[in-house]
Amino acid sequence: MNDRSTPPRPRQLDSPVLPRIFKHVGRCQVWLYRRTGGRIGGTWRIGAGFRKPVPTLLLEHRGRRSSTVYTTPLLYIEDGADVVVVASQGGLPKHPQWYRNLCANPDARVQIRRRCSDVTAETAGPEQRARLWPLLVDAYADFDTYQSWTEREIPVVVLRRRAG
Repeated sequence: MNDRSTPPRPRQLDSPVLPRIFKHVGRCQVWLYRRTGGRIGGTWRIGAGFRKPVPTLLLEHRGRRSSTVYTTPLLYIEDGADVVVVASQGGLPKHPQWYRNLCANPDARVQIRRRCSDVTAETAGPEQRARLWPLLVDAYADFDTYQSWTEREIPVVVLRRRAG
């Protein structure tokens, strides 16, 4: 899927140390986000987000095997009343754990700044993905780069707020 305009995936990203680092950084981000209501950790300023910061939410989801509740910080856009996230995992060949968990149990919870909402997750179908993908890339251009680095189609996930 890589074309000449996109550089190849940097080999450093395949280091076995990086997932451990990301796990600890993610935990710190969740801790700061919760304690500051998203004032710290509520905006992504890395990569394409350096010049154009992207809003970040916290997604609480249940492990598909363990039933443990996990919290994952994710970039998002809003589409009407829905919240949209991307299962990019930096262009790695496999879907992220949180996405596989949502496929098994689509009921989840999001925190955007101080507001918490119960949501139901649904993977966007082809037409909906085609409409949402350009909006996501506009928000964070690196999503296109990640897509070029992997053979899998990166899922777009729509989080619909539940009444309650």
